[in-house]
Amino acid sequence: MLHELPVKDKSDAEKLLKIAPFRRGVRKTLPHKHNNYFEIIFFTAGAGYHVTDQVKYEVRPPVAFFVRKDQVHFLDLNEDVEPAGYVLIIKSDFITLCTDKELKQLLSEASSMSSVYLEPQPAITTLFGLIEQENNRAHPYKNQQHCLEGLLKALLVKLVSLSAPQPDHQARRTDLYHAFREKLGLSKPIKNNVAYYAALLNTTPQNLNAMCRKQSGQSATGVIAEFTISEARRLLIYTDNTVSQIALLLDFGDASHFVKYFKRYADVTPQSYRLIHS
Repeated sequence: MLHELPVKDKSDAEKLLKIAPFRRGVRKTLPHKHNNYFEIIFFTAGAGYHVTDQVKYEVRPPVAFFVRKDQVHFLDLNEDVEPAGYVLIIKSDFITLCTDKELKQLLSEASSMSSVYLEPQPAITTLFGLIEQENNRAHPYKNQQHCLEGLLKALLVKLVSLSAPQPDHQARRTDLYHAFREKLGLSKPIKNNVAYYAALLNTTPQNLNAMCRKQSGQSATGVIAEFTISEARRLLIYTDNTVSQIALLLDFGDASHFVKYFKRYADVTPQSYRLIHS
């Protein structure tokens, strides 16, 4: 039986939205993903890093991190600084039932972002608190969904509008690069084919390769290899899949090809890597 990465579901089965203060004592989490909700992690205090799809973001409060479903992320926070803030979970059904088109657009904009670093904003903390208070009422009432939608809309307007704008040419270049990384993160399995992703992004392999070199210093093939090897490492460490099973999950025709590919980039065989990190 093949095993995927750990999938966490922190949402209440009966609630379409969940919010709670950041849990005291939490410093590190294992790489994991969520398959049915969008998450906002807001820090008012803390230090360390939040890592999403292999990209490391500094926890420099006040800051909000956005985690789309199926993105792999984890926290690596400093032990000597007590983190504080909120974790807000928005389930897919909440968005489906939402009648406010502007709110849906705001959620779409937020889901395209990874982080928003802010100036001190008491209003944002207040909005998180109001959403928590409204969502955790002992006795829900008829129009509570509309009230929550209004508060969430106000919060997202604040967060999205306070994100740092980029010049148009830089935004386009960054968007293509991050869209490529997003496609790789969502691929099941990852395809070792630059032309395949270029077609999905309505660009040419040459243009995609040029954008990758400008943004990351490596070719599009190198970015694909980075994702493939990272996924292989996670599967070797966090699952009991055999090397042959992992090869299949990563779209390799046979295990020997996967072993050679892994060793080329990781300098050790998959089995040796697993033994080293077991």
